[in-house]
Amino acid sequence: MGRYKLTIEYDGTRYSGWQIQKGGKTIQGEIVDACRELFKGEEVDLFGAGRTDGGVHAIGQVAHLGVETGLDLLRIKYGINDRLPPDICIVNVEEAHPKFHARHDASARSYIYQISKRRTAFGKKYVWWIKDKLDVGLMNETAEKFVGLKDYRYFTDEDAEQVSTKTEILHAKIYEFGDLLVFHVVGSHFLWKQVRRMTGVLAEVGRGKLSPAEVASFFRLKTDIPAKLTAPPSGLFLEKVYYRNEEVSFEAVPLIHL
Repeated sequence: MGRYKLTIEYDGTRYSGWQIQKGGKTIQGEIVDACRELFKGEEVDLFGAGRTDGGVHAIGQVAHLGVETGLDLLRIKYGINDRLPPDICIVNVEEAHPKFHARHDASARSYIYQISKRRTAFGKKYVWWIKDKLDVGLMNETAEKFVGLKDYRYFTDEDAEQVSTKTEILHAKIYEFGDLLVFHVVGSHFLWKQVRRMTGVLAEVGRGKLSPAEVASFFRLKTDIPAKLTAPPSGLFLEKVYYRNEEVSFEAVPLIHL
C-alpha cells in the first residue's frame, strides 16, 4: 500500500469536525468517501494530524493517505478534489515514507483565532465579533503566561484519547490588523477545545473582567472559568502542522481584511 501526505484546507462551518462520527457530516468522512469513489475497490486509510472541533476551519491540516494506486500525484489531487464539496480542498499531495504518520510524526502545530472589533458583512463565518472594547496590551501580557510546558486540564473536557493534559506552548501572541485581532498560538499539540478556551479567557481579560494573575492561577487551582468562556468555533483555524526539520514561524497573517 502506498502512503501519501495530503495538505488540506476547509471551511468547517457545515461540519461536525474532522473526525468521522456517527450521525454527523465530517471532513474526514467526506475525504474518505471521495477516495473510495476514486480508488474503486481499494482499501483506503486516512488519518489526520489533528481533530478540529465542529465549525473550526483549517488552511493547513495534514493527513496521511494509505492506498494502492497507479495514479500520479496530480491525478490523485485532482481526482479527490473533483469528488469533494467546494468547502474542502486538497491543496497538495506528496509521496510519504511508508511509516509516515500525520499525527504521531508532527513536532508542532499552529492555530490562529480571528476576533473582529466591528460588525462585518463578509467575514462572519471566520471571526468572533466582540462589541466590547478590548485592552490588547493586557491580553498580550496574559498570553505570555501560556508559554511553556503547563497542565491545561481546566482548558479541556475529558477525552479518552488524551493521554496527558500537559502541552508545551512555544508562542502565544495577539496581533492587530486594523479592526481585526489575530491570536496566534504555536504548541507541541493541543487538547480538545483548548485554543477556544485560551481565546475566551484572553477576551475576558481584554474586557477587564479577569486579570493576568487570575489566569496564571488556572494552572494551579481547580476552576471552571475557562470552560464557561469557550470562544465560538467560527474564528478558529488550524494554520499549519510542522514536521521534523521544518522551521516554525511565529508570524501571523490575517485571513480576511477589515
